Amino acid sequence: MKTQTQAPIGEQTKDGGATAIPDRFLYRAKKGITREVVEEISTIKNEPAWMRELRLKSFEEFMRLPVPTWGPDLSGLHFDEITYYQRTEEGRYKSWDDVPADIKNTFEKIGVPQAERAFLAGVIGQYESEGFYQKLRPKWEDKGVIFCDTDTAVQKYPELVKEYFMTKCVKTSEHKLAALHGAVWSGGSFLYVPNGVHVDMPLQTYFRMNARASGQFEHTLIIVDEGASVQYIEGCTAPMYNTSSLHAAVVEIFVKKGARCRYTTIQNWSKDVYNLNTKRSIVEEDGIQEWVGGSMGSKTTMLYPCSILQGRGARAEHLNIAVAGPGQHKDTGAKVIHLAPQTSSTVISKSISFGGGISTYRGQLKIVKGAKGATSHVQCDALMPDNISVSNTVPYITVDEEDVTIGHEAKIGRISEEQVFYLMSRGLTEEEAINLVVQGFMEPVIKTLPLEYAVELNRLIQLEMEGSLG
Repeated sequence: MKTQTQAPIGEQTKDGGATAIPDRFLYRAKKGITREVVEEISTIKNEPAWMRELRLKSFEEFMRLPVPTWGPDLSGLHFDEITYYQRTEEGRYKSWDDVPADIKNTFEKIGVPQAERAFLAGVIGQYESEGFYQKLRPKWEDKGVIFCDTDTAVQKYPELVKEYFMTKCVKTSEHKLAALHGAVWSGGSFLYVPNGVHVDMPLQTYFRMNARASGQFEHTLIIVDEGASVQYIEGCTAPMYNTSSLHAAVVEIFVKKGARCRYTTIQNWSKDVYNLNTKRSIVEEDGIQEWVGGSMGSKTTMLYPCSILQGRGARAEHLNIAVAGPGQHKDTGAKVIHLAPQTSSTVISKSISFGGGISTYRGQLKIVKGAKGATSHVQCDALMPDNISVSNTVPYITVDEEDVTIGHEAKIGRISEEQVFYLMSRGLTEEEAINLVVQGFMEPVIKTLPLEYAVELNRLIQLEMEGSLG
């Protein structure tokens, strides 16, 4: 394998300065997506034949399928200008002390090792296209929990991965971005929790996309076996450049009979990233799937976690908050498909638009014939502090069964001058008053997070909202 290098590139900081990023690529694919690039990725990873075939089939689907036009404008996304694979490290580290200093410093700044020491059952770090660090506490290894990056899982647990990887939940033929992901995916997390095992500490993965005009395509595959439970948390960031980057991940979750999974994501991409993800869960009898999301940053986001309630008594809960500032379009929401009797779902979607930002709730609720006793409640709340921002609600509801209970409500509110004046009369500054109103608005989502993440999400939103009123 030949090593390709590039000249150092600069990371634009918020104060306008630049910091040098070391020239450390062991391999970097040429720009654009071709059959040769896809084959080369598979060869570098030394993948089995079935994965190589899946990639090539996905590439053919990508070339055939059109770019989605029903949502945000994607005309600024040029697939031939993206670098789809880049690698900085030869292997995976199990000791944080062994991680190279420049990568370690990046992750130290966002608190990953501190969080691991304090309250995480396991952690995976991904830098560019590959996972570089992974660790699971022996307590959970002894109980049969598997937690590693997905590339490692393909090598160590091929039959298990082959059974579930883009075969039952997300298909490569669904849309162009799913096909692109299937062709060039790299990294991500593989999590398997055996029957009856309750992992009472969160597992976390953190993704960092650091290079200019690059793409990150991690694949997360979670299998929670019968009667088991787990909480998985991921965080994502990227530096700011003047060229567009692409994040097109896929998350597939399988919740078996009586199992429970909470998937939490806090995404803080830079404002030149197209964040276009596909996330879906299949929930069996009496299983519970919880989605908790906070979406900051990015230029354009398309994100609609989907729960397929396949077994009797299955349940889904969706909690999401999206923040859209100047030049941003957040097209987010949820999809829930009730396929069995006595299934239930709750969707709470919160959005904040300011400075001309656009937020759109796009949701789908479907109850099929025979799903008797199904219940669902959808609530969409939008907050806007000005007169130049936009908030849209686009719900799709299809009901083919009479014995169901459905509720849907949507409302838009403003941070009024009267609210701010009242709080300031109680001794708060204007900025503190605005932050207090915003925190109250976000409370249903924030209270579901572990304390450290709740504090971080509050802080990120405060930074995004600075100067948004007056």
